[in-house]
Amino acid sequence: MANIELVDVSVRDGNQSLWGATGLRTAQILQIAPAMDRVGFRALDYTSSTHMGVAVRNFREDPWERIRLTRQAMPNTALQFIGTGFRFISWETAHPDFMQLVYDRLVVNGIDRVVVLDPMHDIDAAVESARMLRRAGVREIIGALVYTISEVHDDAFYARLAQQMAACPDIDRVYVKDPAGLLTPERARSLLRAVRAALAGKPLELHSHCTIGLSPITYTVAADLVDVLQVACGPLSNGSSLPDAQRVVANLRELGHTVDVDDRLLGKVADYFNRLAEAESLPSGTPQEYDTSFLRHQVAGGVLSTTRRQLRALDMEPRFDAVMEEVGQVRAELGYPIMVTPFPQMVCSQALFNVIGTERYANVPDQVIRYVLGNFGRPAGPIDPDVRDRILGLPRARELAGEPPAPTPAELRKQFGSLISDEELLLRATMPADQVDAMIASGPAQRHYTPEAQQVLRLVDHLAARQDLAELTVEKPGLSITARYRKESVVDA
Repeated sequence: MANIELVDVSVRDGNQSLWGATGLRTAQILQIAPAMDRVGFRALDYTSSTHMGVAVRNFREDPWERIRLTRQAMPNTALQFIGTGFRFISWETAHPDFMQLVYDRLVVNGIDRVVVLDPMHDIDAAVESARMLRRAGVREIIGALVYTISEVHDDAFYARLAQQMAACPDIDRVYVKDPAGLLTPERARSLLRAVRAALAGKPLELHSHCTIGLSPITYTVAADLVDVLQVACGPLSNGSSLPDAQRVVANLRELGHTVDVDDRLLGKVADYFNRLAEAESLPSGTPQEYDTSFLRHQVAGGVLSTTRRQLRALDMEPRFDAVMEEVGQVRAELGYPIMVTPFPQMVCSQALFNVIGTERYANVPDQVIRYVLGNFGRPAGPIDPDVRDRILGLPRARELAGEPPAPTPAELRKQFGSLISDEELLLRATMPADQVDAMIASGPAQRHYTPEAQQVLRLVDHLAARQDLAELTVEKPGLSITARYRKESVVDA
């Protein structure tokens, strides 16, 4: 029986899958970080460029500061960044020198483990990204094999990729990433054996979502074939996220495996996220029933929650099933891209436009046009000729076909000035100026968070905003605090 290590995904992938990447602020992470550091996780799936963009856009928080503060609070646990190798925050393909600067600054600020995920399984591109990451000083580099179901993605396909990754000195280990939770126990036995044999001794990890209820069972089979299983804690597990850490540990030990984690601290982490979810009215992941439709559209958890949120904002949530049906059709017409970032976002956006519009492909996002133009590489299958002709016939397609090459950091310096930091430069180059300005104006992020205090704090904020309030008294046994207001300012407390 094996000793199994765990990687926790609560902060990044669990948050993205269940809370649309908008559920955790810097203070909320810092509050539990010291406990998570002592649980015994091999690493924390901590952030991605999309996750960093959300910090700026939604919370006006500096994602670089967030990394630094978390590294200080978690000195013993690797912090993981996951990236596609050719983009950072924005959808546009970045210059290699720009990506080298991204990797350099990630390491300086505290990232020491990076997943290399090329969505087209372009091994040459993955190997080049790994070289750049090693040059930046990344301690542990993981090559991603993204699992999907199609006629070409058989065990031999993944074994060939694993063999090429094993031959790269800059890739330290490999993980099978199952973003839609499609890996069955039966397929896991054959696939993981084939991949492990091809790795020539390099460690193997498994990351599988619970989207259709398979992964908790698949993990019990995979434990004989992998070194690491990726999990989530409390309300950030199950649903479209990953299996619950406490349940996985219990199941593995029942089967005779060893898992060296502190059970008390693991329970403390789960309890904290439960209290946070209750305080912020955030949903808890629940075990999922098997749904065959996922075998068709293969949409991962984070994109599912985002798509549902977009429909809700348009008052069209009842059309969610229609959008998912359209996703399968669009994916087929675009040559069956693997449903991993950025392709699920592209396919779902196109499906959404097709469903809510008056005509299919009347509105096509720029990134779908770039995909058809070949900017992301060659699809696994042919693009439907009629769809290709319609998209490439759009005036916008002609504009994008003539786009200039991505700017270098030196060129961006000329645009944004030499006085700002590299970190700010990377944000300004990929995000709207007003969002970065608002982040800077907000100052340092809060560093403390207590779930139980949130209702009281929201009440105080509400009362403080009232123009007719002259005095506020808060009382409890043994304590009375009175605040008197004048000209919207507290003058006595």
